[in-house]
Amino acid sequence: MALDRVALVLVIIGALNWLLVGLFKLDLVASLFGGVDSLISRIIYVVVGLAGLWCISLLVRPREKVK
Repeated sequence: MALDRVALVLVIIGALNWLLVGLFKLDLVASLFGGVDSLISRIIYVVVGLAGLWCISLLVRPREKVK
C-alpha cells in the first residue's frame, strides 16, 4: 500500500533527524525550516508523528502472502 511506504519513509526521516540530534545536537528540520517554533517545522513534526502512529498498524496488521 502506498500510504504504508510514505509513512515508513517519513518515520525513517524522523529517525535520522533524531540521530543527528543525539549525535551532534543538530535538529535538521529546525535548521532548514526556521527553528523549532516555526509553523512549517511544527507541521513537519506533526506529519512525521502521525506517520509513526500509522506505522504502528504495520506491526499488528496480518502479513499479506506474496504470490
